[in-house]
Amino acid sequence: MIYAFFFLQLALKLGFASAVPPAPQAPLIISEPELKPAQAQSRKLTGKFLHITDFHPDPYYQTYSSTDKGDACHKGTGPAGLYGAEASSCDSPISLVNETFKWIDRNIKDEIDFVVWTGDSARHDNDEDIPRSQVQVVEQNELLVSKFVEVFGKSDNINDTDPTNDFIIPIVPTFGNNDILPHNIFEAGPNRWTKKYTHIWRQFIPEEQRHGFEQGGWFYVEVIPRKLAVFSLNTIYFFDSNSAVDGCAAKSEPGYQHLEWLRIQLQFLRDRSMKALIIGHVPPARTEAKMSWDETCWQKYTLWMRQYRDVVVGSMYGHMNIDHFMLQDFKDIDMAVVDGSKAPHGARVALMTTEENDISVLGAADYLIDLRNDWAKLPTPPSSLRKGLVEGDIWGATDEVEESARKGKKRKSESGMQKKYLDKIGGPWGESFSVSHVQASVVPNYFPTIRIFEYNITGLEDATTATAMSRKSCAQEEPMLDGASQILPEEDLADEGDEAQEEGEEEDVSASGKKAKKGKKSKKPRKSKRPRFAIPLPPPKTAPPGPAYSPQTFSLLGYTQYFANLTEINNDFQEAAAAAESVHHKHNDSAIIEGGWNPGKHHGKKPHDRDHTPYPRRFEYEVEYDTLGDEIFELRDLTVRNFIDLAQRIGEFKPKGRDHMYAGDAADTAKTTNTEDKKMVSSTTNAHEDEADVEENKDITEGAAKKKHKHKKSKKRKAINKVWFTFIKRAFVGTIDEQEIHEQFGQVVRGEVEDGDVEVIL
Repeated sequence: MIYAFFFLQLALKLGFASAVPPAPQAPLIISEPELKPAQAQSRKLTGKFLHITDFHPDPYYQTYSSTDKGDACHKGTGPAGLYGAEASSCDSPISLVNETFKWIDRNIKDEIDFVVWTGDSARHDNDEDIPRSQVQVVEQNELLVSKFVEVFGKSDNINDTDPTNDFIIPIVPTFGNNDILPHNIFEAGPNRWTKKYTHIWRQFIPEEQRHGFEQGGWFYVEVIPRKLAVFSLNTIYFFDSNSAVDGCAAKSEPGYQHLEWLRIQLQFLRDRSMKALIIGHVPPARTEAKMSWDETCWQKYTLWMRQYRDVVVGSMYGHMNIDHFMLQDFKDIDMAVVDGSKAPHGARVALMTTEENDISVLGAADYLIDLRNDWAKLPTPPSSLRKGLVEGDIWGATDEVEESARKGKKRKSESGMQKKYLDKIGGPWGESFSVSHVQASVVPNYFPTIRIFEYNITGLEDATTATAMSRKSCAQEEPMLDGASQILPEEDLADEGDEAQEEGEEEDVSASGKKAKKGKKSKKPRKSKRPRFAIPLPPPKTAPPGPAYSPQTFSLLGYTQYFANLTEINNDFQEAAAAAESVHHKHNDSAIIEGGWNPGKHHGKKPHDRDHTPYPRRFEYEVEYDTLGDEIFELRDLTVRNFIDLAQRIGEFKPKGRDHMYAGDAADTAKTTNTEDKKMVSSTTNAHEDEADVEENKDITEGAAKKKHKHKKSKKRKAINKVWFTFIKRAFVGTIDEQEIHEQFGQVVRGEVEDGDVEVIL
């Protein structure tokens, strides 16, 4: 009573009393002791947060039903397990949702500072006999909200009339393309869905932002008051499959208005010396041939990431169900495309999707191969820079190289090669790129997964997680900016239709504070034309790199990827693994090609022939891999420069030294950190250390996979890029066997090796 009276008086004094009536609470199932208000508000930071996405709960799921297309684990007889039909196109049983939250409650609830929940919390429309309805979509989303209340809700919240003060830590949701009806179609707001979710998410959206949320479904939360905000983007307005809108170039479009809102808020954070995390559902996937966002939206978003690279810590997305990352290359920004005065160059097509799933297995495979082909064009770092990055020195021990050159121990061109490489990637911090993290799903299209990020909390030892009161006071502390005074002056704008960095009309500044060289000017300079939108200022020339680029407070340190091995947990099949995988492999290829539906790895098998009674093992999420100390990806932290290096290594068709392995060699297992990776490597390959330099990827000629050149005098061996192999294995959460990885993702490359042999490079 004393606590309640104190906070009520404080709220009235500050003018924050809420007029919202008491919200009905779902019954709490919490075994922990009750939290007192003082305990909830004094919760110290741990430097970790949870990213969870794509639950797709399906109340119509039936255990031991058929995984065939049309049955969708709703009817018939088949191998659908108690906790889900792994590696199939079926949605999640409610039992999987329940057990996931129970595991979070038991294991990580007290170890995280906040949760980012990136959408798709309703089932797919995959059964003609049970079409989706608005009632279903709403009920399934409300189910997920109730689960968050069970785990993270305050146990002493009965008489609290403020719905945004219901949780012990902030939880930030975002729209998925299946959280609306019809799926993918989201009209300009206010609309029925923004109004409906204003109510469903009333416990998550700060009260002062609800009006803005109704306008378009976007908002932000200061998860660490006055320090860090999480921005929830409505990426359905950027989604190329949303036929109700038309990109982000025209001022009348909600996508344009959304990015204007983001620009103003990021400027607001810059002025307050705060940092931002960006979350959304559909990621900005873009390769030379494919994309998921409208190009004008991708262009403006990437421009914002460049201009606010001192503010944005990182970005997290879901939707694609596969675990991977993507780079945004700032050299691809074209101002004329951003403002709609020029059509995008080339003809990218949408990622292959199906009615049942957001991205098909074949679509994911093609996309990842395209992604690798793009990364193969990244510049190759000199050996000294790569060695320095592995050892934690992003400068690549430049001083050591120059000293050695003076003593005649190294080529004097080494320092020149370093400078040329760093110029291409935006200096030693890689400031010509940004990174987007894409988390795999809970729905077991592969295995269910969740991810725990770790971030730097140096200097935040006395900071606490946000409460409703602190969020409101921070939000009302300063007036909102209109952003009009925070744009580039006309003389600094790029010429219409020209890219600023290529034409040299906009000066860029490296981390060392020196101006980059300008490109060659045309013989007849054209008069700059102001784009039809406000361009924010870049970071000040004297500002150090932001936390996405240089290790500092809020920089992402790493993440731990957890998965639930449903094959072992469901415990339904005891057949020989080799025979089962052979049937699965042959059946799945034809099934996927014919209809886009994946019947799963156990299709055609009957569980527990005698009594059809489930005998599950204890449900647990276990570590799949941890980037901290991972000796395959070698990510010392999650700053951009490390991901540029990783992408370049994945893209190498003739991998160097530590990334090079041969299949079939009888040797020791390659050193890895993670158990699953050790199993993967030991069964197929061994590390083959070859320190010789190889030519750049662009000079390598790829042959057809069916025609392998044979050298008469040499024995043919299969060479493997172990980083690419591991990247693919992790993308599909270990559900694709090694033979499939070789067949679907292997490539034949013609090139001479020491014995004159021809390598087959994966």
